[in-house]
Amino acid sequence: MRWKLAVPAVVLVVVLGFGLYWFAPWRLFTDTTVHEALTAPTGPAVTGQAQGSAGATQSGTAAPVVVAPVVVAGGAFVTHEHETSGTARLVRAADGTHRLEIAGLSTSDGPDLRVWLTDQPVVAGKAGWSVFDDGRYVELGRLKGNKGDQAYAIPAGTDLAGLRSVTIWCKRFSVSFGAAQLA
Repeated sequence: MRWKLAVPAVVLVVVLGFGLYWFAPWRLFTDTTVHEALTAPTGPAVTGQAQGSAGATQSGTAAPVVVAPVVVAGGAFVTHEHETSGTARLVRAADGTHRLEIAGLSTSDGPDLRVWLTDQPVVAGKAGWSVFDDGRYVELGRLKGNKGDQAYAIPAGTDLAGLRSVTIWCKRFSVSFGAAQLA
């Protein structure tokens, strides 16, 4: 008689353990705040002139040299699966490298959250929750924290043409917590 009770009890414990692992419900009550330094782009700053014929313009004057970070594109987050706010911006450094900066992020914590640059448009509401894995995307890494300011290096050689949005993507459930159109 004991084994008849033990088998369902073991099955219940296994199912409950798997459910806790898969859904991580405690993450609804946890926050990780990140305070990374973001660049202070002011547009193309010029402190000198390019030298040689490579820097000359058609009028014969030297082309300006960009020596400060420049915001290439940016936008505000919209809510998808979870309430999300903040801004995202694509920044080009003076050395030509790019990074994605997220300022003032506020979203829910969740299992397996990633930051993706994608070619999909941002659609508000439930219609926009699961479109970002339908096309081209570049994963920049795990979300460092669900609150605060953070930056992600964009791998060298990444073709940014056509990548027009950023999403906080839950890889486990294939759903966007929130996304920003990069305009």
